[in-house]
Amino acid sequence: MPSGNRAAQFAPFAALDGYQEIIEETARATEPRRELAEDAQSILDARLALLKACQDELPQVEIEHFVSDAVKSGGHYVRTAGRLTKIVPDGRRLFLEDGTAIPIADIVALEGRILDKLDTMK
Repeated sequence: MPSGNRAAQFAPFAALDGYQEIIEETARATEPRRELAEDAQSILDARLALLKACQDELPQVEIEHFVSDAVKSGGHYVRTAGRLTKIVPDGRRLFLEDGTAIPIADIVALEGRILDKLDTMK
């Protein structure tokens, strides 16, 4: 028997196809959606209102928001940065210059130089 065939006899064997993928998926962590406290929601609402008023300036913003997991319950929080092009209150979405659409209900934090105006008005 050629040595290549002999070596194949000792190759790793997966008795259950897909079992390793199931184990990895089960081990993958997600986190639950956080509910904002009333005062944090008020701050976020004020920041959204300022951004809505200044959206024609295409302000640079950084947004922390929740992204639901496609497979498991929960999801994870990500930070997305870009230039704001519009806020659609009826559609409850915020759009960035690169085409990214973020649901307003998923936003937990907004940052940007234009929002510093709001902080200095307090």
